[in-house]
Amino acid sequence: MQLIISEKAIAGERIASLLADDKVQQKSIAGARVFEFNWKGEEVRVIPLRGHISDVEFPKEYANWSQVPLEKVANAPIIYNKKEFRIIDCLKTSATEADKIIIATDADREGESIGLEALNYVKQGNPKIDVKRAYFSAIIKEDITKAFDELEKFDYNFADSADTRREIDLIWGAVLTRFISLTSGQLGKSFLSVGRVQTPTLALIVNREKERNAFLKKKYWEITAECEKDKKFMASHKEDKFWEKDKALAIIEKKISELIVQKVDKKQKVLKKPVPFNTTEFLGAATSINISAGKAMSLAESLYQKGFTSYPRTDNKAYPKNLELLPIVKKLAGVSELVDDVKKVLSQDKIVPSKGKETKDHPPIYPVAAVPKSRLSVDEWKVYELICRRFLATLYIDAKTENVSVLMEGKKEEFIARGQVILEPGWKSIYKYSKLSEVILPKLEKGDKVRVLKISLNEKETQPPSHYSQGSLIKLMEKHNLGTKSTRPNIIQKLYFRKYISGNKSIEASEMAFAVINSLENTCSIVTKPEMTAQLEKEMDEVAAGKKKKKEVVVDSSNTLNDVLKILQKEKDAIRLEIRKSIHSNNVLAQCKKCGTGDLIIRKGKSGKRFVGCSSYPRCNNSYPLPQKGVLTPTEDECASCKSAIIKVKSKKAEFKMCLDMNCKTKDAWKAKKK
Repeated sequence: MQLIISEKAIAGERIASLLADDKVQQKSIAGARVFEFNWKGEEVRVIPLRGHISDVEFPKEYANWSQVPLEKVANAPIIYNKKEFRIIDCLKTSATEADKIIIATDADREGESIGLEALNYVKQGNPKIDVKRAYFSAIIKEDITKAFDELEKFDYNFADSADTRREIDLIWGAVLTRFISLTSGQLGKSFLSVGRVQTPTLALIVNREKERNAFLKKKYWEITAECEKDKKFMASHKEDKFWEKDKALAIIEKKISELIVQKVDKKQKVLKKPVPFNTTEFLGAATSINISAGKAMSLAESLYQKGFTSYPRTDNKAYPKNLELLPIVKKLAGVSELVDDVKKVLSQDKIVPSKGKETKDHPPIYPVAAVPKSRLSVDEWKVYELICRRFLATLYIDAKTENVSVLMEGKKEEFIARGQVILEPGWKSIYKYSKLSEVILPKLEKGDKVRVLKISLNEKETQPPSHYSQGSLIKLMEKHNLGTKSTRPNIIQKLYFRKYISGNKSIEASEMAFAVINSLENTCSIVTKPEMTAQLEKEMDEVAAGKKKKKEVVVDSSNTLNDVLKILQKEKDAIRLEIRKSIHSNNVLAQCKKCGTGDLIIRKGKSGKRFVGCSSYPRCNNSYPLPQKGVLTPTEDECASCKSAIIKVKSKKAEFKMCLDMNCKTKDAWKAKKK
């Protein structure tokens, strides 16, 4: 018997049905679900996993944060503990009946590591079993058949490189998180998370916030003219920004009523079709349509496992030469929402795909099956449609515009009107996420006179650099080699979960994020810099290439961590002060008006419920109850009725402002509704 190991049940069931032409029997062995069929005259059993079936952990004696010295944790032994007991028992039981095992998990480092976990348990039951690997980029008939007809060797080095990362991340995360949490007194549910990748990533966000906070806005003025010749249109003064208001006012005072056309420039502009999606480009596009990076990755993986799209973890931006694009396009004609766009692509004499950076990786992300909208959830459809439209756009013609620039003069002042006409919408007509707009000017020629209806002076300010979005942050992480294409969305999700960041399109850092990063940057900046993490990523690549052993890299990393820990221990008091100051300021909602000296801060009672109490307690016992759910933030407002502080409460479902005093008249309507 042959065993096939899949990463998840949905993929395993699909692989079985494709190899067996749907003649599959489902069974339960040792409490785990398996799929059995005959293939090429042999009995085959597919055993689906649930991702990792073992956890990377320290021995139990290292569990107590306050009693185990951090130096000991940094050099602790690593164990792989069973997590999915039924699946593991199934693997061991099945191993005694089998003579061959085929690892068919996802074809990347994580998939290789997951496959190795299963393989190790199988070898406990059958040490001499023949081991093979099936690599594929789409779970469709052609790819699966080819992969199982051309089996390869299992790559132990590739698996070790992923496990190297798992072990290093466990050690660094445990030591740094315990140090910061113990030092600041933030334990239990309030512990502060620090990690090898997440902390340099958080530092990028915090430093962007610092740039924004340090930015000094500067006023400037723009002059626009509402013009008319056959139709109304707008023009702007040639001097784009006026930094001196008096200079701009002097132009307004000229009361220009007519402009004469001096020059008309017309240029055609070609807007090249986009390159295929790699993981980073896909996540950037998904976040721009309001799907978080983590959710987008999860949805793309689900679509892949169902056999609807190709493998979503790739750096490639060029379709391989052996990928037959035309049959895929024709398949998509079966999706009613895409029929018209498919016809556009097929109407071309020749289909020539765009080409970005090519890597020795999986193909770019593309659709492999036509799926009706009715078969998918709302968010699955959004991601599927995004992938389909990007695929079709890469195969269609470039967009073209005619751009017109008209220089006009009146009373020695020059104005420019700009227009744009779409000559060929091309790929933009398919890829609806990238819109092309027109600005139609009247027909203007040199010497034409244009009536000025109104001259306006507009005051503006220079703006600080924008917040990062999830998409732009992932691109920045890629640039600095922070994490991998598969781990970056999870890192960002962890920062949200720990309440270090908030917002989606505009990511903002919390006060606690500032405290953690500032304390580390001031005492041990190596922890916040991407260089160290990038060096470790390089070493993990060397493990994958067989140039270094896993144990060697993990030991080197632990030695570096020991050096970092020595620096942190010396600066313990400074770090404690920085974080505690931040925790206090983060919990202050207002100044206490009862005593006039204390702050009203968020506290927790013995029951675990939060309330507002004065920081001068017990000298001042002023306190107020608080809503138990939602994020609380102070405002500069005070209640018009009782003069108490107004706070803002934000939850998933609502956002509102409220007076802190529950006895205030403003609460009467609320109390009546509650009754």
